[in-house]
Amino acid sequence: MTHNSVIGRFAPSPTGPLHFGSLIAAVASYVDARAAGGQWHLRIDDVDQTRCQPGAAADIQATLEAFGLHWDGPVQTQDGNRSRYQAVLETLIAAGRAYPCGCTRREVAAVGREGPAGIIYPGTCRAGLPPGREARSWRFRTEPGEWVIEDRHCPAITVNVYRDIGDFILRRGDGLHAYHLAMVIDDAELGVTDVVRGGDLRAATAPQVTLQHALGPSTPRYLHLPIALDERGRKLSKTNQAPAVDPTHPAPSLLAALTFLGQAPPSSLHQASPLEILDWATANWATHQIPAVTA
Repeated sequence: MTHNSVIGRFAPSPTGPLHFGSLIAAVASYVDARAAGGQWHLRIDDVDQTRCQPGAAADIQATLEAFGLHWDGPVQTQDGNRSRYQAVLETLIAAGRAYPCGCTRREVAAVGREGPAGIIYPGTCRAGLPPGREARSWRFRTEPGEWVIEDRHCPAITVNVYRDIGDFILRRGDGLHAYHLAMVIDDAELGVTDVVRGGDLRAATAPQVTLQHALGPSTPRYLHLPIALDERGRKLSKTNQAPAVDPTHPAPSLLAALTFLGQAPPSSLHQASPLEILDWATANWATHQIPAVTA
């Protein structure tokens, strides 16, 4: 891989304004791509319209610009790519890699065992819908075997997706395509080579790598980051009412994000502009200084 071939991305969900936890992922993915002389793209992950808030996507874009985090090319959205998701799903169905499922979440939770990525589907509909049941969702048919998942920062992990994850959802009961399918397709279409994101998404890597191999696109390199917590020890998130970063005073939050990432910005940057801070971070980016991921 040449430096100029690096393509990174930031893919926030428009469920509210950008908070400090999301800023960390944005800064790390941006600086990582720019340090390699590569591109950095922005995608709005709005595949789950039930969680999207009006105006949130525009607010996130304006905040990123205020922080000097300028992306390459047009903003990608998932909402406009639904026909592509469906076409790929139909390809998987035709290849026997996807099957209809009539189970509700409650039914799966009642009989499934807990795995590293949630409740493992027990395979109720794997051999066909039980009599009297209609399809609610579509699942990916996993196969036995182990995957070694490499990470640029975390230790490699070995996962048996068939045993540890199970047949995961590709299209939900409400008709919306699932995150794994949408993300894999979108990253492939962007040509993403490096995914830099929070460690809370590390468990999602195994099913995504499985899908990548089934669909043909190459697997990007992964770098998972430590998770920022609030004063109660909870992950900073919109669900936990994490406060929005202040786009009118971006420098302190930028410096705090770089400090969280172990980059130790010098005191001389305290009066610097966002672009000056990002230029310094790009020139001095050191992934080995990022703290360990404990999530």
